[in-house]
Amino acid sequence: MLAEADGTVPHGSDSSMRTSNINNNINPDSSILISRMADVVIPYSSEVPCDNNGQRMWWAFLASSMVTFFGGLFIILLWRTLKYLWTVCCHCNIKNKEAQKVNNPANNQAADRAPKGPDEKEEAPANEVGWMTSVKDWAGVMISAQTLTGRVLVVLVFALSIGALGIYFIDSSDPIESCQNFYKDFTLQIDMAFNVFFLLYFGLRFIAANDKLWFWLEVNSVVDFFTVPPVFVSVYLNRSWLGLRFLRALRLIQFSEILQFLNILKTSNSIKLVNLCSIFISTWLTAAGFIHLVENSGDPWENFQNSQSLSYWECVYLLMVTMSTVGYGDVYARTTLGRLFMVFFILGGLAMFASYVPEIIELIGNRKKYGGSYSAVNGRKHIVVCGHITLESVSNFLKDFLHKDRDDVNVEIVFLHNISPNLELEALFKRHFTQVEFYQGSVLNPHDLARVKIESADACLILANKYCADPDAEDASNIMRVISIKNYHPKIRIITQMLQYHNKAHLLNIPSWNWKEGDDAICLAELKAGFIAQSCLAQGLSTMLANLFSMRSFIEIEEDTWQKYYLEGVANEMYTEYLSSAFVGLSFPMVCELCYVKLKLLLIAIEFKSEQRESRSSNKISRLFFSSQVLFAASCHDDITDPKRIKKCGCKRLEDEHPSTLSPKKKQRNGGMRNSPNCSPKMMSRHDPLLIPGNEQIENMDMNVKRYDSTGMFHWCPSKDIEKVILTRSEASMTVLSGHVVVCIFGDVTSALVGLRNLVMPLRASNFHYHELKPIVFVGSLDYLRREWETLHNFPKVSILPGTPLSRADLRAVNINLCDMCVILSANQNNIEDASLQDKECILATLNIKSMQFDDSIGVLQANSQGFTPPGMDRSSPDSSPVHGFVRQASVTTGSNIPIITELVNDSNVQFLDQDDDDDPDTELYLTQPFACGTAFAVSVLDSLMSATYFNDNILTLIRTLVTGGATPELEALLAEENALRGGYSTPQTLANRDRCRVAQLALYDGPFADLGDGGCYGDLFCKALKTYNMLCFGIYRLRDAHLGAPSQCTKRYVITNPPYEFELVPTDLIFCLMQFDHNAGQSRTSLSHSSHSSHSSSKKSSSVHSIPPSNRQNRSSKTRESREKQNATRMNRMGQEKKWFTDEPENAYPRNIQIKPMSTHMANQVNQYKSTSSLIPPIREVEDEC
Repeated sequence: MLAEADGTVPHGSDSSMRTSNINNNINPDSSILISRMADVVIPYSSEVPCDNNGQRMWWAFLASSMVTFFGGLFIILLWRTLKYLWTVCCHCNIKNKEAQKVNNPANNQAADRAPKGPDEKEEAPANEVGWMTSVKDWAGVMISAQTLTGRVLVVLVFALSIGALGIYFIDSSDPIESCQNFYKDFTLQIDMAFNVFFLLYFGLRFIAANDKLWFWLEVNSVVDFFTVPPVFVSVYLNRSWLGLRFLRALRLIQFSEILQFLNILKTSNSIKLVNLCSIFISTWLTAAGFIHLVENSGDPWENFQNSQSLSYWECVYLLMVTMSTVGYGDVYARTTLGRLFMVFFILGGLAMFASYVPEIIELIGNRKKYGGSYSAVNGRKHIVVCGHITLESVSNFLKDFLHKDRDDVNVEIVFLHNISPNLELEALFKRHFTQVEFYQGSVLNPHDLARVKIESADACLILANKYCADPDAEDASNIMRVISIKNYHPKIRIITQMLQYHNKAHLLNIPSWNWKEGDDAICLAELKAGFIAQSCLAQGLSTMLANLFSMRSFIEIEEDTWQKYYLEGVANEMYTEYLSSAFVGLSFPMVCELCYVKLKLLLIAIEFKSEQRESRSSNKISRLFFSSQVLFAASCHDDITDPKRIKKCGCKRLEDEHPSTLSPKKKQRNGGMRNSPNCSPKMMSRHDPLLIPGNEQIENMDMNVKRYDSTGMFHWCPSKDIEKVILTRSEASMTVLSGHVVVCIFGDVTSALVGLRNLVMPLRASNFHYHELKPIVFVGSLDYLRREWETLHNFPKVSILPGTPLSRADLRAVNINLCDMCVILSANQNNIEDASLQDKECILATLNIKSMQFDDSIGVLQANSQGFTPPGMDRSSPDSSPVHGFVRQASVTTGSNIPIITELVNDSNVQFLDQDDDDDPDTELYLTQPFACGTAFAVSVLDSLMSATYFNDNILTLIRTLVTGGATPELEALLAEENALRGGYSTPQTLANRDRCRVAQLALYDGPFADLGDGGCYGDLFCKALKTYNMLCFGIYRLRDAHLGAPSQCTKRYVITNPPYEFELVPTDLIFCLMQFDHNAGQSRTSLSHSSHSSHSSSKKSSSVHSIPPSNRQNRSSKTRESREKQNATRMNRMGQEKKWFTDEPENAYPRNIQIKPMSTHMANQVNQYKSTSSLIPPIREVEDEC
């Protein structure tokens, strides 16, 4: 109490008066006054004007909190004690009553009969307990986050707690204790309202608590005890004490729980990070508040004389430098309480700082850098690319997808992968940051699919790991990705890569998978084998097709080299466009010729869209027609305009149900084609199986013999045991094989299956006659081939030589020097870590074959030996025609002239195949000489199909139709059921499927195009072949050194795609063309034994199987027959004793004699190196010149 000179001041005086009186009675030389009534020394402060005695009332605020806390704790303990004693007493009484009942059974019976008043008394407590339980449950629901009300209440309490903490931050700039007028202080009123709400929430928590004692000791309860009662005391005393209001900072510990209630935090790392940060910050702020309190108040036992003025934020700074053990010394604690607190805080704070901060930094550093969400841009489509995301796969994809020839690709590419990209891949993304985004996640997680907006994506592309050790496991992963994506959004278009053909069947099990809606599966094994198989029929075709669907930049070369012409063809690309109305009414050959001559375009296909069929989407193609199976082109529908008339090309079902009104002018001009006098029967027989010449139709429609599979697409034979097709080395040596295909396969029991069925199916397509099929000989491990045999046992003319392709004895036994093509495959490609060694076996086998030498004793006789002139070459023969011809084939004396195609895994290994080329190791595959020549093929070239299929969904159909020999969705569904081809009887419907195109090569040195071969223009050849022979030419296979003009020993050829009209031809050129199935070739048997030979650099052989029915032999002159029989007598006698190794040929299938033809000897110059495929050309028919 302060002494006053002027007497006491009335208690009712206002604060200003009290301040004035105090200021007037102080000694200016002293800051403290001595109390006359007590020896209490207190600091003078003008901020405590509400007490005329200068006495602080902090103890009243603190006492309110302590009394509340300890008083409630005492009541809880007392209640528990009484309840325990009551329970013990009741338990003893129950035991006594039970003992009495046992001793007095009569009383028990009377008690049972009498009305039980005590029972009614027992029901009352039960009802009372039920009421309390319901109230308790209601309170629990109110404060829980299980209901909307509970979540709102929890979030509101947390928000108000942070608000109260903010008020504390504001008041911390005022003195610790000051007089405040509750009715005029706005912050005090707000704080009062907050604490009233906290009191009500405390009551709900108390009611809902199961254990009241533990609830009373909770952190949140302690915070309420030391923050709520002082507010009410401040209103009563008309003064404010900052006190322990800093404890509200402890509410921050619940921040992670609040975010989880709001469904903001979902991952464990984010929850842990928020927990660590909230605990660290709340402890830091709470400790700073305590230091602020004691340093600004001073020690009570020192009469508060050692206080210092520190702001709250200076205390925050002090605590941080203390925890970090830096301690600059600019701010420090002066009070004993502050220093004592710092001692203990350093122990705990340092431990927390040392453990929490590194973990927080680690969690922040480990946060997904690419964990955001994609923001769609209006007017811009985006696609999602997932699966095998590596630098190689992404770079190959982007190089083709974002190629400059595609103009402005207004599509954004979103990559989704569960592994963050490495530095190289990250740099690639940054170079394409305007069109590429990467997000870390998995398509198996619906949350990640939502992040990349899969529901609004234009398509989803799934890349496969072509070099994985387990292809089936990789396919299973991609199928699971498809299932996850389709489950999230069934309407999304998916284009996925598959490694194994048999795994495509699992996609059909997905209900929302629909190829009609744009879903496509690019099977790498199927297409790779198909490309290689077509190279067996026309060498170099794999290179041409690969360059067509890939986007290649035009590279101009001034020098007159083979690269100049090759690169000009490489720049050609495949597109789908709409024709203008000016073409309405024109036939396909006319449009095709007009596009080529006038527009410099090669038209290879048109579409047919039924008006009654619902289109997938506007301006999209509902059906594509090409010159094969389901496609329309000039090779089979030259003069036909009504879509109903082309139904036998495989699209018959569609047009039967939906008649077309396309091109009415054509219908009017060519209507009634069947009765038109301008249409020859032969022409009609090419389109209608009912008009096939009688003998062949009767033969083919033998209902008791199954020659084709149930779809009519492939030649078929009953299942054969593998033992029946195995050849020993001696048996193979005694069998004179020629014109066959040798497949060298490296594999063992543990190797992954490469799917040899996909290689055999194109070679057994039904648009070849049986006698035109090339025999196939597999050379490799028998254990491996046994595993593949289940898919091969229904194909005719297949045999196996157990051995190794590295054995020259095995290669000589199968007459590799007389084969039409040698295919080198490996199933052991993916078990080697070093990428450069993945192709070691294939490279060694290739070099081994090229270094072999052969003598000339096995060649056929000289071409001028009339007795050995093949059918059709005898110019005096009535069956010969200007289109028939034959190439006298030279026997191969060196392995370098053997036609070989080698499969490579690693593109860079192509440099080892040719020792005489000058390819740089860093040269892209398509620029290397082996690839340009068609002697090497890598699966990496199929990567371009992903982007090509996205931009043009018809390209995949076109490529599969060309290379697979007739694979259809119906066939895939059948193979999914049985995994094997099923034989079917020959019916008009199945025989109609034979009438489809195939790829062939035409020689120019002889035959009907010989006049154009010597200096003629390619455009003239194109028009003549199209109008006269109904063939569509699309490329040249030319000798590498043909541009030199001088004779050269080099027999290598390269591919020229779609040459210009004025391109000059040379006699040694071979022309790629599309031709239709020729029924007459099977009837007359006068054509060459097989139509589509692979044109290799050294020599061309006729097939080893020639079919010459006796009925047609009668048309031969007796002189020719006697000469042939005389010169073949010795060989035929020897072969009659040999094993007939093609045991699958039905005896009554084709009435012909099977004989092994010897090869002819070397002819002069290079003329003997080329095969005339004139047998492929249909007989000349009258065609109206519509151009």
